[in-house]
Amino acid sequence: MHAGSALQIPHYPFRISAFLNLLLLAADMAKIVALAAYFYQAAVAFGLLIAVAHLLTPADYAAYSLFISISQFAAIFCFEWVRFACSRFYPGQGAGSEALERRALSVEFAVCSAVCLIAAFASIVFSVPAEIAVLGGLVAIFQGGSDLHLTMLRFRQEFRVFSRLQGSRATILAAGTLAGAAVAQNFTCTVIGLMAGYLVYGLLAMFLTRNTPSEAAHFEPPLVRKHFVYGSVAASASVIGILTPLGLKAILTAVLGAGAAAGALLALDLLQRPFVLIVSALQAIQYPDVVATYDREGATPTFRRQLGEYYSLLTGLTLMTAAGIFALLQPVGQFVISAGLRSGFLAAAPFVIGLAACRALTFNMLPTPAHLQHRLLAIFVLAALDCLLLNAGVLAGGYLGSFSDAALMAGGMIGALCALAIGVRIMMSLSFDFVWPPVILSAMGLAMPVLATAGFGYSLWTSVSVGVVGGAFFCLLGLYSYFVTMIRPQARP
Repeated sequence: MHAGSALQIPHYPFRISAFLNLLLLAADMAKIVALAAYFYQAAVAFGLLIAVAHLLTPADYAAYSLFISISQFAAIFCFEWVRFACSRFYPGQGAGSEALERRALSVEFAVCSAVCLIAAFASIVFSVPAEIAVLGGLVAIFQGGSDLHLTMLRFRQEFRVFSRLQGSRATILAAGTLAGAAVAQNFTCTVIGLMAGYLVYGLLAMFLTRNTPSEAAHFEPPLVRKHFVYGSVAASASVIGILTPLGLKAILTAVLGAGAAAGALLALDLLQRPFVLIVSALQAIQYPDVVATYDREGATPTFRRQLGEYYSLLTGLTLMTAAGIFALLQPVGQFVISAGLRSGFLAAAPFVIGLAACRALTFNMLPTPAHLQHRLLAIFVLAALDCLLLNAGVLAGGYLGSFSDAALMAGGMIGALCALAIGVRIMMSLSFDFVWPPVILSAMGLAMPVLATAGFGYSLWTSVSVGVVGGAFFCLLGLYSYFVTMIRPQARP
């Protein structure tokens, strides 16, 4: 929660004031439940990858990992511009604007779905198996459609329905994927199970939102032009963003071979997701209010405080996520990851954590002023630099060090750090009042498990205990600091 979204309740009679406080509490609880849905999704995704890695052979897992990345790329390439336009312009500020925006977004999604299917069938000409091409196109359409639908729910402030669907999607897709992998432990059946999960989720989403009011509106082409100009540039940055790990995976596979690279690929798949989901969760809950305040008031002191609290939450929670993953990394690697993938996973994982933390902030926090001010070139350039620097760093790590999991990923982490440093200049272009104490405590919480890794070679459980206890202590202090500086003041009438 943040200052800009707090409603100052005047001194009404007791019953009216208490009633308004209950309404505020209900709204905040809906946001907390929505945030919890993201954490649940992260946990399900974490467990799903471990289970799939156990069920499939290393070669089949590498194929599954590449398929997921390619289908995500297709979804972003075809639909992300629509979702970005939704996040910036929907539901609109004026009366009747919601219906007009919704109509335009629906037409845009339908056209993009047709383009996606045409591209899927065209890929058959280039020797892509027909069933994989069709499944890839359908997965991309269902992913893009479900993401757009959830985005519309968020920006309409329907957080209760949003949280139910968000959690249900994670559960249903995981169940479908695991069912497919269990029926026949190969790549094709695993993907068929994923597609079946999307079909079930689509039916559930239609049922849960069947009573949502839908005012009719005519189609306005100028809205599409506005959406496309902003959304296409923002989506281009996302396309480049998904190309970055694809390039990284391609380099790893080409240099190490599919089987030898599977451990590092698992580290990428497994350890990036918590950062993406947690940062996306905070953005999902906080960003709509940031956009609304900026469009309504501009760069006022209230907005600067709200933006600074938003940045502080993103930074602090990213550091806490890194601390939690680092503290449990060795036990997970030793007892959860399959023996064939363990060595590559543990060698690459520490550098993947650093890389993922940097990229989560680079894509979700640093370009915020550019999105608010429609500075489209800055959004695109930052994404391009991140892609170039990270993959150049991977190659440099191989040539300057050794062509191994650790050296390649260390080079990628250094490249991601360079992109982060450049992105800070974009973030500084719009004034904000940053909240430092929780972030400093979160950084100390990350330092504890990182320093404790020095003792893993001597006593695994002693080092893990030091990392977990020390990291948890400082992270809890950081959470309490957020409560004192940001949340408790909002509870005062």
